[in-house]
Amino acid sequence: MDWFSILIATAAVGCIGLLIGLLLGLAAKKLAVKEDRKVTQILELLPGNNCGGCGYAGCADLAKAIASGAASAASCPVGGETVSTRIGELLGETAAFEKRTAFVACSGSCEIVEKKYDYYGEKSCELMDYVPGKGEKRCQSACLGYGSCVKVCTYDAISVRDGVAVVDPEKCSACGKCVQACPKHLIRLVPVKQKVVLACSSHDIGKNVMSACEKGCIGCKKCERSCPKKAIVVKNNLPEIDESLCVGCGICVRDCPRGVLLRRQ
Repeated sequence: MDWFSILIATAAVGCIGLLIGLLLGLAAKKLAVKEDRKVTQILELLPGNNCGGCGYAGCADLAKAIASGAASAASCPVGGETVSTRIGELLGETAAFEKRTAFVACSGSCEIVEKKYDYYGEKSCELMDYVPGKGEKRCQSACLGYGSCVKVCTYDAISVRDGVAVVDPEKCSACGKCVQACPKHLIRLVPVKQKVVLACSSHDIGKNVMSACEKGCIGCKKCERSCPKKAIVVKNNLPEIDESLCVGCGICVRDCPRGVLLRRQ
């Protein structure tokens, strides 16, 4: 056995391994993605739900947006005021958090909306696109009442009452999962302090609304004319409320002939 040849081969392999190790180390340092310490710190403060209620894909994307200044420290609806305050302190700024809650813009209960037929199939809001008439309710903008929003809510904040989804604002975290789940796009995130809300989503003309629902908005513009602050403008047969102008006087609620403008406590 030629021990000298073995030693030479071993040394050569060792040198090659050492060279490869050095090259890999240099490459790792050269190609390494620099981690923003601020992003990491913000991410640690966020709840980690990755719900998308903030408008970003997840907590990591929100942390990057907050660190870059593209989003405010008060952007996480689930974390609420506590998380917003902590992030604000980290960034050296005041975070003005506005608590929001989901709201179902529909008054179309089973007793109020006309039915086209009785449906006995699987109770799923998503499946109604494949059912003739897209559901048993005559109003095409009415809540289907099959609870797809209830299934995705992890806070037990939504229930279906008499064919319409209802949100408990005390339990709602404004994560937005129900907003994404509703195929009719009836659920919106509104500020808890919003004084007046519209419980209807139909853009149909008044005659058609009245034939389908006892409480649907008919676009009569009475609310627009009666508002002393000019906070309401009717567009495409539905009132739009400018919350910055609304003082919650309740005149529009009182004058609405259909009872779809609601005054919140």
